[in-house]
Amino acid sequence: MLFSRDRKYRHNTRLTGDRKGDLYPSSLQFYQHPPTENISLIEFETFAIERLKLLKAVENLGVSYVKNSEEYSKKLELELRKLKFPYRPLHEEISDDVYDLRRKDHISHFILRLAYCQSEDLRRWFIQQEMDLFKFRFGLLTKESVQEFLKLNDLQYVAISEDEKNMHKEDLMNSSFGLSLTKMEDTEFYKVPFQAALDLVRPRKVFLWRGFAFIPHKDIVSIVLNDFRAKLSKALALSARSLPVVQSDERLQPLLNHLSHSYIGQDFSSQSNTGKISLEQIDGFAAKSFPLCMRQLHKSLRENHHLRHGGRMQYGLFLKGIGLTLEQALQFWRLEFTKGKVDSEKFDKVYAYSIRHNYGKEGKRTDYTPYSCMKVILSNPPSQGDYHGCPFRHSDPELLKQKLQSFKVPSSGINQILELVKGMHYQLACQKYFELTHSVDDCGFSLNHPNQYFAESQKLLTGSREIKKEQTARDSPAVTASQLSSSSSSASIPKSQSSAPEMEDLEQIFSEY
Repeated sequence: MLFSRDRKYRHNTRLTGDRKGDLYPSSLQFYQHPPTENISLIEFETFAIERLKLLKAVENLGVSYVKNSEEYSKKLELELRKLKFPYRPLHEEISDDVYDLRRKDHISHFILRLAYCQSEDLRRWFIQQEMDLFKFRFGLLTKESVQEFLKLNDLQYVAISEDEKNMHKEDLMNSSFGLSLTKMEDTEFYKVPFQAALDLVRPRKVFLWRGFAFIPHKDIVSIVLNDFRAKLSKALALSARSLPVVQSDERLQPLLNHLSHSYIGQDFSSQSNTGKISLEQIDGFAAKSFPLCMRQLHKSLRENHHLRHGGRMQYGLFLKGIGLTLEQALQFWRLEFTKGKVDSEKFDKVYAYSIRHNYGKEGKRTDYTPYSCMKVILSNPPSQGDYHGCPFRHSDPELLKQKLQSFKVPSSGINQILELVKGMHYQLACQKYFELTHSVDDCGFSLNHPNQYFAESQKLLTGSREIKKEQTARDSPAVTASQLSSSSSSASIPKSQSSAPEMEDLEQIFSEY
């Protein structure tokens, strides 16, 4: 794939590349052939961000609703439409619009492969979300479309003939739960080598005969998913080997790193609220409106009168984002540190510079932005004596439980949070913490940023935002480790937010080179 630095971006620009319908004969793909056409950097950025939004929507819906339920399917279909990704069956007329959607789906998948092949945690998250997306799309295929898809992807799963079905009629009925004689006549069965269907053979859900498993149409997806997982896992491993070559390209390296730690939401770097809080309000805000990570840092600072560098950076930028001015920040940190072992002279010499630096008044004069949830979770894990990081990600479960109990979180809610943490859905655990501490059933937003948590809490507490107390049908909170979320961070963002700020940020990244 070649790239050009096209600086002129139009939101509805026609996609580039040769318009060959045979490149994308299906809206459902195994993504076996990497794209080879030219693509602009603007398209590269746009495709990557929009697919990331889609995968995070898939993740959040999978935890919030029963997978493949009517509500789940409706909401996921809405996300696919909104982000303009294909999902319809194969026999869709390949118009220019359909071609563009399929091309975007294909290229964006390979871009995120490069971003998410960089660690085992990232790979696991990417595979899980892609599998859930694939399963949803596969479920929309008709019987004829399934056979066509199997053929297109060289999967030797042959639909048995009527004669063979009649020959094994009784065995097929006995092995398939809830299958009556009438239903069996309308059900397609596929003959699959038994070793490819071990997930169905183990619980005795299929009929075995002469080394083959006879799979009903409704279960063939599990076999295809196993193939999809195996191929994608191998492809990610190969992509990881080629990373040094890709990262040597100064145009792509910063973007790929950004994507794997990405935050796709409101930009909290703007200081429109600067000076709107006072130092006297911070303790009250910490108790009511701070996310657990910042509440933990604030508590430690008040008790120990000191924070190490990682904690000062994470907490200091958060305070900056909620409206603390530079003068207030210097006063806040000086007052607290001088209560401990740091005198005013040492504070001015050692610590004041870094605070001014965060506000863009020293060094490169960069106006640093508060850390997103993804950055808190993935970068600079805390060591002994540190209090930064994400408590849901970095705390021992028993210690986390005690911490939640000390903050008066109800036991039933603590169990729900711990189940989400067990499934590595860290941001969803924080979102559940918001709901429990604000006494709402559905917070009405997708949590991506500590400053977003604060802003939404203040809107709710001041009455400027009303959250509907409406209990949604949720999936069982018990999630296995194999359902690893969001790059070990479980960045769950189902409701996509405005992409304007992040597009500007990415554009700025490229302009630095």
